[in-house]
Amino acid sequence: MSGYCDIAPGHPVHGHYHDHEYGYARRDEAELFERLILEINQAGLSWETILRKRDGFRRAYGGFDVDTVAGYGENERLRLLDDAGIIRNRLKVDAAIHNAQVVQGLRASHGGFAQWLDAHLLLDGRPRDKAAWIKLFKQTFRFTGGEITNEFLMSLGYLPGAHREDCPAYRRIEQQGPYWQQAQAQASAPPAGPKAAPKPAAKKTAAKKAVTKKTAAKKTASKAPARKPRQTR
Repeated sequence: MSGYCDIAPGHPVHGHYHDHEYGYARRDEAELFERLILEINQAGLSWETILRKRDGFRRAYGGFDVDTVAGYGENERLRLLDDAGIIRNRLKVDAAIHNAQVVQGLRASHGGFAQWLDAHLLLDGRPRDKAAWIKLFKQTFRFTGGEITNEFLMSLGYLPGAHREDCPAYRRIEQQGPYWQQAQAQASAPPAGPKAAPKPAAKKTAAKKAVTKKTAAKKTASKAPARKPRQTR
């Protein structure tokens, strides 16, 4: 999105977001959840429309508090669909509520949303590419297609491309150390040295080694190979 660096600086709507948010790392759960909701709602619309409605989204979705949104029932859902301050799209509203519940689950599995993202920076020892990120998001969240996922990750520094290298914002972000650069550094780091050889185990006593032929025969008979479970997609 290098063209954004041409139109956004100094713009009354895009200026602050371009200069101080787009491509910058964020850790706060509410900020990450806000970015996810906004990117989902941008689908089919302009980013300027979303930025103009940002305060409306913040009010409608409880300040982007994950627990608040995760607990929304039918009454809150209908309220959102009747709120002219946001995008009144049933699929997008349902995705926000569902994805808030997913983020709650990430606390238990990884410690939080940011930690879940960190845990997937690398794939098979290499920086996770756009296609792999998209596949992961489709498996995890709702309403996260290719462009939505790409923009979400670029906007937080998990994928490169938010700014041109000659953009002042790019240089500020580079000093911060975006996550995609951290992934490259981790992938190129030399492997850890060989582990020290384990000490030989102490010899078992003759009493522990003694096993009757009858018992040995039973153990041998019980070692028939187990049938592997059928794999499902």
